[in-house]
Amino acid sequence: MNTQFPGPELWERTVGDIAATLPGATAVFRKFKIDFCCNGDLTLDSAAHRRGVDPDELERALEALGTGAGDTAAPAAMDSDELIDHIEACYHEAHRRALPELIALSRKVEAVHREHPKVPAGLSDALRQMQSELEQHMAKEEAILFPAMRQWAKGKFDIPISELRHEHDDQGTLLRLLESLTDDFVTPDGACRSWQALYVGTAQLAEDLMEHIHLENNILFPRFAATESRA
Repeated sequence: MNTQFPGPELWERTVGDIAATLPGATAVFRKFKIDFCCNGDLTLDSAAHRRGVDPDELERALEALGTGAGDTAAPAAMDSDELIDHIEACYHEAHRRALPELIALSRKVEAVHREHPKVPAGLSDALRQMQSELEQHMAKEEAILFPAMRQWAKGKFDIPISELRHEHDDQGTLLRLLESLTDDFVTPDGACRSWQALYVGTAQLAEDLMEHIHLENNILFPRFAATESRA
């Protein structure tokens, strides 16, 4: 085994911990379709077997990051205020920009290509459901959870994180539905530009949402879990 990873062997660590502490790991997990957000508590070995991935191949890909991760600090190195600012600016706003356009595109593709055997029937409904649930979820975070976290040092934190984790699980289910409806975001031969744009945009939305959930489930929320348990 490569010794550049201190502590437990890499395959014994959870995918959430690896994603949180090893820059570049999330891209590797996305490549291998490893769920590091909603199922971040699985060990690397368990996650690989669940997905049907060769654990040795996955481990080699992660170990290759150890000496070339670049200069960007891992989100785990940010303090909580910085991390909250990052989540709001990079993910909340991105979701709000992307979803209305993707809903419009999906409606167009479903209508124009309704006779095509590969048409993503039901995609617009799934995206509308995601938009509705995310708007409520993000509003709750911005109005209640994040301000409470910013005031935590003053002893004012009393928001249950478990409820938001359950909502993340629901969003993870919708992500899997998007993958199913779009054949993992692969357009059929001869797809029009609107169809291509729809799948590119939906794939980016899925990637952003996975990263968003990961940052909260595996980095931000655990900082406050002990406080929650005492509430």
